[in-house]
Amino acid sequence: MAEHRRWYAGMFSTEDWWAVWIGLFFVLLGLLAAATRVDLTGWIVKFSMWVDITKSFRASSKGLLSPVASLILTYIIFTAATCVGAKFMKWDVKKYFIAWTIIFWLTVIFYIVGQNAYIAATELEWKKYGIERGLSLGGAYYIIALFAGLFIGNLTPKRFRTFVKEAAKPEWFIKVAIVCLGTKLGLKAIEAAGFAIHLLLAGCCATIAAYLLFWPLAYTVGRKIFKLTKEWAACLASAISICGVSAAIATGGAIRARPIVPIMISSLVVVFAFSELVILPGVLTKYWSHEPIVAGASLGLTVKTDGADAAAGAILDDLIRSKVAGQGIHWDEGWILASAIMTKIWIDMFIGVWAFVLAVVWVWYIERRPGEKVPKSEIWFRFPKFVLGYFIAWFLVMGLGLADIMTFEDLKFGIKPIEGSLRKFFFMLTFTSIGIVTDFRELAKEGLGRLAAAYGTVLVFIIIPLGFFLAWLFHHGMVPPTAP
Repeated sequence: MAEHRRWYAGMFSTEDWWAVWIGLFFVLLGLLAAATRVDLTGWIVKFSMWVDITKSFRASSKGLLSPVASLILTYIIFTAATCVGAKFMKWDVKKYFIAWTIIFWLTVIFYIVGQNAYIAATELEWKKYGIERGLSLGGAYYIIALFAGLFIGNLTPKRFRTFVKEAAKPEWFIKVAIVCLGTKLGLKAIEAAGFAIHLLLAGCCATIAAYLLFWPLAYTVGRKIFKLTKEWAACLASAISICGVSAAIATGGAIRARPIVPIMISSLVVVFAFSELVILPGVLTKYWSHEPIVAGASLGLTVKTDGADAAAGAILDDLIRSKVAGQGIHWDEGWILASAIMTKIWIDMFIGVWAFVLAVVWVWYIERRPGEKVPKSEIWFRFPKFVLGYFIAWFLVMGLGLADIMTFEDLKFGIKPIEGSLRKFFFMLTFTSIGIVTDFRELAKEGLGRLAAAYGTVLVFIIIPLGFFLAWLFHHGMVPPTAP
């Protein structure tokens, strides 16, 4: 059924692997800085809340570089890293470079605007910034980047928006950010190892339970209620049950569906994930701020792209922490986001297994092609490789700290700009890119009709309610550690 490939096939030619290489490059740079106490990562630009725009950004390490020098050096190094990946993946590097440059500097603008204190500062922070009123929108910079990207992707001249899509790679950018997020969890695990392990195991249990319920229910609804064919129902069930675009494509390949099937379903995934990204963080903040880890984990179970899940988790993290701060509760930043990411990563890890199972079922029971075999190596090739980078970064930092090979302060010195400034900027690039690639006119032209109705029905009446219930079942009562 599958082509015979070496285990290392695609290691230098796929987006998934290049997220690993770029992410781990910066992680190792941070660890080298920690080991030598030479500031190799402090040059990364850090954006801050501001009233005086001259204080809106600076180098991660104060005084290392001027703000402008830090921003320019960040552009140069990030550009070089992503262009190397583009070259190996055989993209048009010239077009990528120009489009990336446009997206980079637009994202800088969106980040600065969104960090204005009158927009982002919570009521408790007004006094700190010398203001008496504001919108108190918390993670407004993410929303600004998203809507600005949507404007570019839908309302600018077609030639321009088509061109900038050359570098609008939300799944790639978010995977780099997630690899770097592993270092944050590593640092936090040193401080609160018990909570990190609890979160890891709870996410695993919730994911397994979700698999056993989501897929058969979604497939049955597609077949029985909406009368979809087996190939449409299988791809839709995988997309909405597992991890969106990647699962739809993996399932399409496993069952040899026609190319149009995963493509159309993937377009639905993007539209519905965007809707969840906009709606769910606000709803969860209003009603579930008392169960922050449940709220985060529910996003991992219900939002079906890595980019939208991580983005929604980042917004939720900011919104809930800002809300409870008004009640005198100060939770450590990043744990709510980590609960969303970790649950989603467990889901992603099963792509290969599920694609293999479906491939076997389709060959042996559906299509009944005599003599055709499914190699076990398909599990490896379907496995999302950026997940390896995430766990390598996490366990590497945690292991070095818990084994007393490096002190926590040394690790924090080298890693903080990676898990903070770099990760957040790649999150911002993701938001801008999601907006740019979401072209509502093209989706309308495809006439998704019954398929959209099936997707929406399953999402609203099965995935979201069950996702919330399973998140509560395995995570209720868990709250982030108090901020130091």
